[in-house]
Amino acid sequence: MKETLKIGANLAARICVAPAILLYRLETAFVAGERIFPGWSQALALLPGVTGVYLRRAFFRGILPQCGRDAWISFGTIFSHSTVCVGSGVYIGSYCVIGDADIQDDAMIASHVSVINGGRQHGPGQSSVALRERLGTFPRVSIGRNAWIGERAVVMTDVGDNGVVGAGAVVTKPVPPFTVVVGVPARVLQRGCASTVESPESAAFEAARGAMPHGWNGGRDDHAPESHSGLPPQTA
Repeated sequence: MKETLKIGANLAARICVAPAILLYRLETAFVAGERIFPGWSQALALLPGVTGVYLRRAFFRGILPQCGRDAWISFGTIFSHSTVCVGSGVYIGSYCVIGDADIQDDAMIASHVSVINGGRQHGPGQSSVALRERLGTFPRVSIGRNAWIGERAVVMTDVGDNGVVGAGAVVTKPVPPFTVVVGVPARVLQRGCASTVESPESAAFEAARGAMPHGWNGGRDDHAPESHSGLPPQTA
């Protein structure tokens, strides 16, 4: 019964957003999609509750190259580019800003996280040239499978599979798989296999607790209470 209700809710959401998707497609015939897309993302970000999650997901599934059918994109979160890829089982908390990124399966991102395209977006130049005119580089960022990004972190580069970024960290260098980083700028706290990083007894686990969405269970229990970290359970 629960799965039937989810299928029905997803279908209803797709029907509701179909006119918006059509209008977006018509607009892109006259104006570049990268100029139009942020406005749509901002408008959809204001839809509250679980209804908003379903409607956002339905719209992005019709526009983005990839958006998992069970992805959870929370209130206030904005995608800056229509090239974002969102894998299956992904959770993105409230008030995040996501640049050109590939968010792989089962990655979890807490609230108020910024994923930006590198730290050299303004290139060198003469002081007489306005900073906005100095062209820099904008590398695409990858958030690996099963990675955890803590509250209010700033991610400027790739995070490997099963990587953990502590709350408030600023990631300026790539994070290898199965590695915990914390601090400003982010530094390696622990490297190791999955069992070492995930062990509740490990110092790395304790230091990175802000990256761990308590109560998040991949949609297996839709009635679990919302957690203090702002990460509610997922419904597909």
